[in-house]
Amino acid sequence: MTTRYVRNVRRTGATALLVATLAFSAAACDGDNDGGAKDKGSSSSAASPGAEKSKSKSGGTSETSTVLATVKGDSGIEMVINSATRDSGGFLTVNGQIKNTGNEDYTTPIQWSGEEEAVASTDRSLAGMTLVDSKAKKRYYVLRDTDNRPLTTSGFDPSIEAGSALTFFAQFPAPDLSTNEVGLQFPGFANATIAIS
Repeated sequence: MTTRYVRNVRRTGATALLVATLAFSAAACDGDNDGGAKDKGSSSSAASPGAEKSKSKSGGTSETSTVLATVKGDSGIEMVINSATRDSGGFLTVNGQIKNTGNEDYTTPIQWSGEEEAVASTDRSLAGMTLVDSKAKKRYYVLRDTDNRPLTTSGFDPSIEAGSALTFFAQFPAPDLSTNEVGLQFPGFANATIAIS
């Protein structure tokens, strides 16, 4: 076997390895984007064929055929909870919409982002949302990622236009399996009791 032949084989092998690595990286990135869109825009349960969809201000859609609770705030704002789903990883994801049913734009309060200094620099969010398990006497806060960003809808506009809705999700630690319903508390709204699926 000549030295020239060995060099050509090595070069060909390295090229094939590089192409395979790039293809794998591209596929992994596409998978991450799809997963993020799924987490933020829809509930984890499958949609029924005739499910009603609501267009949010940001252009995403959320299943609205199921309503667990509706609570009214001030100035024509209301929060609709569409799902509270426990998953096998020990998380509970709440999906819903904040609708502006009034005639004027609604400015989102800074209290929605919570009072923790750690999340103050993460832009607008719904980190002020909490779940209360009155049976176990526990309160659950929105989870954080490794960069201390809250695992909830964030970076939305400072106001919700009249007739528009902000579709949201928020992820919490899941309560004990024996807990079937929790209270959802959010600044500006009354406590909402929601069933866990």
